[in-house]
Amino acid sequence: MEYYFIFLGLILLCAIFAGWASARVRSTYSAYKDIGTSSRMTGYDTAVRLLRSNGVNDISVGRVRGFLSDHYHPTKKKVNLSESTYGSDSVAAVAVAAHEIGHVMQKKKGYLPYKLRSVLVPLANIGSRLALPLVLVGLLLDLFVNKTQNSDLGFYLAMAGVIGYGLSTVFMLVTLPVELDASRRAKKMLVAEGIVNEKELPYAEKMLSAAAMTYVASLLTSLVYFLRFAVWVLMLFGRHRD
Repeated sequence: MEYYFIFLGLILLCAIFAGWASARVRSTYSAYKDIGTSSRMTGYDTAVRLLRSNGVNDISVGRVRGFLSDHYHPTKKKVNLSESTYGSDSVAAVAVAAHEIGHVMQKKKGYLPYKLRSVLVPLANIGSRLALPLVLVGLLLDLFVNKTQNSDLGFYLAMAGVIGYGLSTVFMLVTLPVELDASRRAKKMLVAEGIVNEKELPYAEKMLSAAAMTYVASLLTSLVYFLRFAVWVLMLFGRHRD
């Protein structure tokens, strides 16, 4: 029972941290959304300029609803910018747009963590769906087969479920360097193309840094949930065998 309160406390801390990170993104964006760039380029202009200057001509730039719902869709070959980014010439907007182009460049350059994350997407989805069924089947096997055949098949099957569940945490672990690298590329491109000047760059950096904290929060939350699941399964089998 003690472990339950430990994990409850950790989950609460992660929720507070995630809430703070999300609030920080919004407050940072609000702080810089009215500070226009000297280049007067909008988020859309920025995305198009960076794509063309880097020799990318097969990616389109569109608009989607929502606040900071910007994302790159590699299979559709499209960068979608939110309403808050698309038509704004603020430092915050161009930073967000450049970040998404950073992902485009990762794919073009074959950035290893990006490729790994793409591979992990379907695996993590399948693993999270199969995790609990595998544990339940493993427990049933341990209850009925282990008694007659002294087999550890049920336990190993449950451990496969734990590993499957953990793939989502591995995905978040790989996502963090991918996002940080996209921001690094964004800052370089913004300066190289003259979209922001040296005075405006710190504002763009603060926007990108605030966004990065949300991925840190997601990683920590995912890790805590994985540990809780793993401990629960181990205790379940330990209790049964005792």
